[in-house]
Amino acid sequence: MDSDTIWLALALVLVFEGLFPFLSPRGWRQMFQRLMALHDGQLRFFGLCSIVLGLLLLWLLS
Repeated sequence: MDSDTIWLALALVLVFEGLFPFLSPRGWRQMFQRLMALHDGQLRFFGLCSIVLGLLLLWLLS
């Protein structure tokens, strides 16, 4: 994997991250209010699930 691929992946992440607040700012704000109500352990669990899913997708697609 070269550095161009990493920059392209980062750019794609930014595009996906920007879609929800662009399309539904009210829903995006409500989602963050719900996230703020979660405990640290719950947030860590969702973060871990996201990492594992991302690594699994990288492994399957490479």
